[in-house]
This record gives sequence, C-alpha cells and structure tokens, in this order.
Amino acid sequence: MKQSFLDGIIWSRPWLASVRATGEAIAQAPDWRLELNRRVAALGVRNHRDLPIQFVAQSDLPAGLAYEAFISQTGCVPTRDNLHDFFNALVWLTFPRIKVQLNALQAREIERAAAENTTKPRGKLRDAATIFDENAVLLLTARSELVQALRAHEWEQVFVKRRNDFVQDCEVFLFGHALMEKLVAPYKAITGHAWIVTLDMPDAALAAADTDVRQWIDITVARQLAQGLSTADFSPLPVLGVPGWWPDQDDAFYRDVSVFRPKRRSLTSDVSCLENMQK
Repeated sequence: MKQSFLDGIIWSRPWLASVRATGEAIAQAPDWRLELNRRVAALGVRNHRDLPIQFVAQSDLPAGLAYEAFISQTGCVPTRDNLHDFFNALVWLTFPRIKVQLNALQAREIERAAAENTTKPRGKLRDAATIFDENAVLLLTARSELVQALRAHEWEQVFVKRRNDFVQDCEVFLFGHALMEKLVAPYKAITGHAWIVTLDMPDAALAAADTDVRQWIDITVARQLAQGLSTADFSPLPVLGVPGWWPDQDDAFYRDVSVFRPKRRSLTSDVSCLENMQK
C-alpha cells in the first residue's frame, strides 16, 4: 500500500530532522496507514476526552461535522492519501501533547459557538490554533537578544552578525504540517509562524538528547497553549534563512527584502494566510 506521493520526500532535508526517523520508517512500510496506527497505539496517545487516537479514512468523517469536533468526539483523525495528512500524522506522533491541546482548544471553541448559536463560523482563537497547527515553527533558545531581534525583523542581526550564536544557542523544529508539505518542493519565500520557547537556563535542553528535547518541548508548549493563544504570539520566520537549511546563504541572500521583510508599523492580520492552508 506504499503510495507514490511519499517518494517525493527527501528525508535528509535539515528541516525534517524531528520527524525523519519515524517518517522514513513509516513511508517504507508495506501499509503506511497501518504502521501509523501501530505506532500511535504503542505511544498510548489519547485526546482530551481520554479517547485513543487513531488514523482513519477521510470517508469516516460525517458530513456536516467539523474535522476538529470529530477528533474530539471520537479520537479518530481523518487521514487522506496525501502529503498534507501524512505529515499531520507524523506530528501527532512527534508532538502528541501539543496536538491534543490544539484539538481541545478548537473543540471548545466549536462547542461555545454552538451553545451561543452564533452565525460566525470561526473566532480569533480558532484562527490562531489553525495557524499554529498548519504553519508553526518551534524555536528553542535562551538568547533573549536573538528573540528580540527576530521579533523586530532584524534579519542581518539574527542570521549574519549573530550567526554563530544562533547556530550554537537555538534549535528549530518544524511543527506545521502544511509547512512541511510546502517544503517538499522548497522555495525561498516560504515563511513559518515562529513560536518562541524560551529556556530559563542556557543549554539546559539543547545539551540533552534529541528525543528528550522534543518531549520537553511537547510538554512545555502544551502547557503554554492551555493558557491561551492569539495570532500576536507568533513571529514570522523565513524558514530557509535558518543557518544551514539552504545553500548560498551569503549577505545578498538575506538582503532580499521580498523574503526578509522589514517590520511594518502596523501588522496585517494573519487570518488571511488561512486561505492558503488546506484543512
């Protein structure tokens, strides 16, 4: 049951590091969906209603029921035969606590809207949760000055002048599955929504084994999301600007203002980016 759409994934790409071992093994399995379910069962992943997560065919989603509500009510994640849903499943295996918390946020908003009988299909919280789910980049660092420069869009400071500091003291993990899908055919302008995970002590998590770091991030970010979420919490990050993620990252590369844009005085709403994201 190996699908041809999986053949286009180049697993050696640096941005796939967090999902590489699991994803490559699943992609090579005779039945990738069966292997997904075997692994998620072995991890014991359960949703916020304590229902076991399992990956099912898209046809199992009842007409008229929201995707997020279905996951909340059943623990079943509709999964199509495409890259978008394949990467979504990999993120469930890699950062399960964050996925559970995002689904809980979405489900509560859907239930609230239904109780209020509102005609507005979405709210700011659902929009922010969708952006996180589809396009988030988790940036782990103890360097507050790099965070400040990143939020100010001081790209030369972050990626050129302080490049060695970024390489030594920052870790970048893709989370958004739509972002992973785009990067199967990478182009310079691809931009993620960075969620900053600040370390209290330098190198506390960076020095740990990769699996331990991912588990720490999973726990930490899930707790952060439980406190709330808005589009203002993100900072744009042109992902191919991450040091080592693309060749020829010279000064001219980072001076391309069509990609590495200066900060605007008034920010445009992130909601418009949802139009380009698949459900």
